[in-house]
Parts: sequence; C-alpha cells; structure tokens
Amino acid sequence: MTFTPMDEPSLSEEDGVRYLHFGSPWVQGAMQIRRPDHLVLEYTRQMMAWALFVEPTADDRFANLGLGAAAVVRYLLAHTPVSVDTVERNPQVTAACQAWFRFQPSARATVIHEDASQWVERPENHGQYRVLLVDLYDSAAQGPVCDTPEFYRGCHDVLTADGLMVVNLFGNHPSYEHNLHTINQAFSDRVAVLPPSRAGNRIVLAFRPGALQAATAASVLAQADKLSQTFGYPAHKWARSCLTQLQNGNQAPEMR
Repeated sequence: MTFTPMDEPSLSEEDGVRYLHFGSPWVQGAMQIRRPDHLVLEYTRQMMAWALFVEPTADDRFANLGLGAAAVVRYLLAHTPVSVDTVERNPQVTAACQAWFRFQPSARATVIHEDASQWVERPENHGQYRVLLVDLYDSAAQGPVCDTPEFYRGCHDVLTADGLMVVNLFGNHPSYEHNLHTINQAFSDRVAVLPPSRAGNRIVLAFRPGALQAATAASVLAQADKLSQTFGYPAHKWARSCLTQLQNGNQAPEMR
C-alpha cells in the first residue's frame, strides 16, 4: 500500500454549503452552514443505511475511518447516543474540521491520528465496535487508499459479533470490483450494495453473523419507516435492495 504525502486541506463555499478539498477540485466533505448536522452529500446519507439493522444505544461504540469534513460524526452525535472513534491519518484535517466545520473532539467523539490500515490490525481494537464506517480517499480520489485483503479482514475483526461495516466505493472506477470481491472474502459473502448515488458512489454493507441473526425483514422495514419519516431518506429502497441481495445469497434475515 502506498500513501501520498499529507494533503493540505482547503475550503470553498457555495449556496450556504462549505466544502472541504485536499488541494484539488474533488470534494472531500461538506457542511450546510445553517444545519451542520444535515448530511449534504447523497453518499453520506446512504452510509446511514446501517440504521436499517442496528438500533443504537449509549453503550455502543462506532468507528469512523476518515474524518473528511466530520459530517458523519456530527450526524451521529446529533441523532444517536453512541460514542465515535475516528481514525484520521492527517492532523491537518482534524485542525480544519475544528476551525471550519464545527467539530470538537469530546468524550463522545475522539480522533486517533494513525493509518487506518495499522489501526484495524491492533488487537486491542478487535471486537470493540458495533458499526464501522469507512470513507478513505486522498486528494486524487482514485479509489480507496486502503483496499487490501489484510485491511478488510482487520475491519471485520474490529467489529462486535453483531456488528456491520459500511464502505464508500466508486462504482464506475476500476477499483470497485477488486474492493467488492475483497470485502466479500473478508465477510464470507454477507454483503449488500445499495443502488448507486447520482455521483456514482456505491455504498457497501458487510455483516458479522450476529448482525443478521438479530434482524428480521419486518424489523429492517420498520427501521426504514423511521429513516424515511425522520429524515426523508429513500430508506425503503435501501431496505428492499439489501433484503433481496441477502436473500439471494442465502444470508437474509428471517422473513418473519
């Protein structure tokens, strides 16, 4: 695995939205200035599909690989009781989020400055997290910077027995098939992919066995009702897609 040098963050603003960049036109995160806990980018909203399968509690720990503009962390702090550990390689990104994106580390939101590929392999992190959110891109945005079998096995291992991983991939990029295959290997084909976003992102959900054992088709659809009514997300579309794929792979929650 080869990392680029640390990218210096910059920002732009348009129509009440502040965007994070890493020295290129590619958007690495966004925040609506008047509603900082609102998820501006469609793919970040899709990453909340974990909520179809998990009812979060104050005892749950989530991990977030890649801070970006802290959009996911702000959302989790505002709308769930969980604590969030974020792994971010570049301290400049954390400083930018504190200066420009209304994020401050706290007892519920810690930041660890480390390569995510090393962090997931640390034994002390294994079995600790109910949900793992992965969004790891550099300034070139040419596929995830962490995509090896060892990395995705580490992602599997940091989850609790009933945990799940959510990964942002580029569906129209050559890296997509490789990443999807490697995720399937690490999670024994307990995987579902959401319909593509308008920008071409493909959000992948990968499950430890207990995450599916604890779910039913009825509970997944009930959670979709909540997401749709509370946030206006097309969660029923996500739910139907996930249930169909899991059923076709003989991994579906029991239809009861």
